[in-house]
Amino acid sequence: MGQSLIASAETSIRVPRARVWAALVDPAALREYMFGAVVTSDWTEGSPITWEGEWQGKAYRDTGEVLRVRPGEVLQYAHASPQGTGPAERHVVTIQLSDAPAGTRVALTQDNNPTEEARGHATRNWEQMLAALKQYLER
Repeated sequence: MGQSLIASAETSIRVPRARVWAALVDPAALREYMFGAVVTSDWTEGSPITWEGEWQGKAYRDTGEVLRVRPGEVLQYAHASPQGTGPAERHVVTIQLSDAPAGTRVALTQDNNPTEEARGHATRNWEQMLAALKQYLER
């Protein structure tokens, strides 16, 4: 059922695609707009990714794998986040860049949300992240 429950968010950013792409794969930039997370990856297909930080007062370490890389166009990765002591929820996140009238359109999806509530939560988080990315790049 979760495969059909897809969270999505999008924004337009007034900078060229190359600048948006650079911010998507640069650890220092990621930390600025992705809730302070330390993101580690070499961003090649098949390579691992880790996200480490603190969320709502709790330390976390999420893991994933880069699935698809088309610089300036598509970044796709698997993401697993442990939920307490239970099994990790695994999602595929796809970020697509395209031209917009005044810059770059960023469209993001996250699949495999187990409930409507989880999809809504994921959508709100991604909307916040994209707003922070926009603010970071347009300042």
